[in-house]
Amino acid sequence: MSQNLENSNQDSLISVRVIDIITALLFIVVGLVVMFGSLKLGANWSSDGPEAGYFPFYISVIMLLSSAVNLYQAAIVHKKTESFVNKESFKQVMAVLLPAIVFVLGVQLIGIYVLALVLGDRAEDSFRQSMLISQGSLGVFFSSYVVTGITSLALLMLLWPLIGKVIKKQS
Repeated sequence: MSQNLENSNQDSLISVRVIDIITALLFIVVGLVVMFGSLKLGANWSSDGPEAGYFPFYISVIMLLSSAVNLYQAAIVHKKTESFVNKESFKQVMAVLLPAIVFVLGVQLIGIYVLALVLGDRAEDSFRQSMLISQGSLGVFFSSYVVTGITSLALLMLLWPLIGKVIKKQS
């Protein structure tokens, strides 16, 4: 067991302690932003009740206090050396995250139609592969709740222009 722990610490990309400190600092920044924003709106009690920034101000105070406690515990009290993520797991996450970021940026920069044109052949290949694996059965698109939901949404988006026309004719 100790050998396993040593191997995981050697492959460690970042420790739990560092992540705790970073998270606490980020929440302190968010708390300060909310606090200053609520002070601009007015965080007092006026004659007709609380001003717009009253409740956000006190929420930010709670955020700042709890984040300060977490920062103190992570930095001073608990010196955790356990691994938060190892190199192999991080590579797997990046294998999904980076293409997703490229896709989102691609949609913003070149538009959904150009990106669909580029990715359309891949989608068609995946559809053919699904049909071959399921031996031509459309049941593969309704095999679980998640797949059924995704298929239903795709069909709804595909048929939405026709549904819209029918709704307009009825009203």
